[in-house]
Amino acid sequence: MKAAELFVKCLENEGVDYIFGLPGEENLDLMDALPESDIRFVTTRHEQGAAFMADVYGRITGRAGCCLSTLGPGATNLVTGVADANMDHAPVVAIAGQASTHRLHKESHQVLDLQSLFYPITKYSTRVLSPNTIPETVRKAFKDAVAEKSGACFIEFPENIASMHVEEQPLPRGRPLPAEAPQEKIEQAAEAISRARYPIIMAGNGVIRSRAWQQLRDFAERLNIPVANTFMAKGVMPFFGSDLSLGSVGLQSNDYVNCGFSRADVIICIGYDLVEYHPYLWHPTRDREIIHIDASAAEVDASYSVATEVVGHIKHSLLRIAELATPQQGKPMRPLRDALIGEMDRHREDQGFPVKPQKLIWDLRTVLEREDIVICDVGAHKMWMARMYRADEPNTCLISNGFAAMGIAVPGAVAAKLARPERTVVAATGDAGFLMNAQEIETAIRLNTPIVILVWNDGGYGLIEWKQEAQFGRSSNVVFGNPDLVTFAESFGARGFRIDGPGQLQSVLKEAIASQSVCIIDCPVDYRENLKLTEQLGEMACPV
Repeated sequence: MKAAELFVKCLENEGVDYIFGLPGEENLDLMDALPESDIRFVTTRHEQGAAFMADVYGRITGRAGCCLSTLGPGATNLVTGVADANMDHAPVVAIAGQASTHRLHKESHQVLDLQSLFYPITKYSTRVLSPNTIPETVRKAFKDAVAEKSGACFIEFPENIASMHVEEQPLPRGRPLPAEAPQEKIEQAAEAISRARYPIIMAGNGVIRSRAWQQLRDFAERLNIPVANTFMAKGVMPFFGSDLSLGSVGLQSNDYVNCGFSRADVIICIGYDLVEYHPYLWHPTRDREIIHIDASAAEVDASYSVATEVVGHIKHSLLRIAELATPQQGKPMRPLRDALIGEMDRHREDQGFPVKPQKLIWDLRTVLEREDIVICDVGAHKMWMARMYRADEPNTCLISNGFAAMGIAVPGAVAAKLARPERTVVAATGDAGFLMNAQEIETAIRLNTPIVILVWNDGGYGLIEWKQEAQFGRSSNVVFGNPDLVTFAESFGARGFRIDGPGQLQSVLKEAIASQSVCIIDCPVDYRENLKLTEQLGEMACPV
């Protein structure tokens, strides 16, 4: 068979359902091999959109999402999405065509050293130089992509190699479980938790990657320890279903839950990635006892001085520690949860217009079911969503907070709908992030993937304005104009809605969801609430 055909068979062997990408001259043989495969190729309108789709697909399914481009500018367009997947620890395998190996030693049209380009933003970057190495190359890329900490891998596939003939077969695949933590570390952690007076849990995205959220919930309930989650771990504790859930931490301000870390004497970090939330923001004193429970060893940081490192299978580590540790008495952190719930409820009947962020989130949460999915873009709305959107299940509010790349929401929502077609999927995005990959609306229409795109419209870069005003008392160069988003939606064949008064959002959301169409909702947002929140947090008295 052709090497390209073998490559596709190897992808099938890895369980690839979808490849997101664009065809090009240098991947013609690979594209020609795909119609004979069960793999569905999703033609996107930009390679960045393809990479973001692979990113979100990988996060939701736990299997490596796959994206494809041609050489040169096609491959460089993948970079942002691939970097996002790698820093967010989403499993992705990116593939790019390349010119013939006879051209790689010299200056040549559209030729870049892609292997070197992707090296610093992936776990593994390689070039296929012989058709016989394809089974090993593909197997290694997919194995590395899902191994903890999961991330992105890259394969460069020259066009002359793709057209060669080869007699090889895909390699058997497996996904070994993480090793078990040593018993002495389990006992050390249990002893520290048992003597703690005010322990608190910081749950990170690693809990979701290891599918250990039920074990985390059981661990917290058995030992009566409150849980705060990072932005990327929303839903690991059911906010509605557990009074131990303190919501999200990571606002980089003295929010309610930060008081819990200030009060705590033992901080139990489970599946926590430093890239999500810098330790100096929640442990500036460097004097608390930290227990690190993860499948990977702790990163070195001056503010993350780990006393006990429990490295191994997270599910099993939690079960083993819970059997030995003594449960806590009382609920000293309960006032933190009550304070946050009170703030969430305060704006449920608000009739202001433009819509306050708190009210917008209340309406969105009210309309959506427990397992429906929101893909959150990056901007001021991300901070509000992370803080106030109540998630009860993992991977129901997806936030990029490692690389934190704008433009992920729209393509990410398309991938989420392909991965979970039975659920309602909403892209929550600012007007800036929306237009960065709005071309993928056409992809959603063509694929018949009904998604709702909720645009928080403020006519500017709201998060940067927020930071400028807070730091300098003025803003600069953050204002822009927008097209008529209703007309814009209709030009694609989507349905467009505009919120032009108070009290409309819930009914519009319900209509959009019921339509089973691609819908865009233009919702003006009142970001005067940003500085009010900054002032409130700056003056906040700790409730515990």
